[in-house]
Amino acid sequence: MKAIASSIREGLRDDCNVTPLAVDGYPASQWMILDYIQVIVHIFHESKRDFYDLETLWNDAPRLKIETPDLPATPLS
Repeated sequence: MKAIASSIREGLRDDCNVTPLAVDGYPASQWMILDYIQVIVHIFHESKRDFYDLETLWNDAPRLKIETPDLPATPLS
């Protein structure tokens, strides 16, 4: 989980020049959150994802189509 969060943070910092407003949670809690104001990134362990079931919680929310900028491809290390 820590590696996933670090990869997201580094990628968004390097590619989009953005940093999270806040980061909370710990790998031991099996849930981490990165707050980018317009976007919230949840990183769950599988058991916590099933328990919180955010997809069902937000299932009735309207879907928005978001245009994404063309970003340069970054090679995987």
